[in-house]
Amino acid sequence: MNLKAVNLSLTASTSDVIYDALRDAIIRGEMAEGETIRQESVAKLFSVSRIPVREALKRLEAQGLVTSVRYKGVVVASMSPSEIEEIFEFRGLVESKLIEYAVESMTPESLELAKGYCEAFAAETDPAKWGDLNRLFHSALYRDSGRPYYLEIVQGANDRVERYVRAQLDLTEGMARARRDHDAILDACFKRDARKAVTLTAAHIHNAGQALIRFLRERSEG
Repeated sequence: MNLKAVNLSLTASTSDVIYDALRDAIIRGEMAEGETIRQESVAKLFSVSRIPVREALKRLEAQGLVTSVRYKGVVVASMSPSEIEEIFEFRGLVESKLIEYAVESMTPESLELAKGYCEAFAAETDPAKWGDLNRLFHSALYRDSGRPYYLEIVQGANDRVERYVRAQLDLTEGMARARRDHDAILDACFKRDARKAVTLTAAHIHNAGQALIRFLRERSEG
């Protein structure tokens, strides 16, 4: 189990920190789907009782990141290609609206922030950092949308597919397409062309989802 742990016996937010550590390990692919998360091991790792561990696992289960399996306990959840495809369809709908709302009121600071993440993503050679930079880029574009609920839901949807996206970017030609798409979306935002930004964002998410589905199916058949 690959987790970053500290002694939390005297802190008041033990459950939150354990939740964050497990969530990060899952979405980064550091914990494999189907891997059992043993409460006693996590509790020992963080020097706490099992109570905050159970609380953290309940939150992760509500998000669909873990699931309870008879005779195995709590395991990292897996997703079928059809489930992943549905999430990308949902993302395309909601994120298109987010960028539509955002372009209308996007500040120069947000544009420069997005540009910085776009350039960092394009220049990064470490695959382990691609996923983080990709999400930071999109978050910067949506931050002025004024839709906190949309943003929260999109974050949860992204969490569920993040580990698969990271693998697809690393093991296929997904990075080249993502760089081109990011440049085009950013350019539309700088030009305040909301309609074009919406069209490009929807296509970007759809194409990424289809590439991921193909990758997963080819891997399962190979």
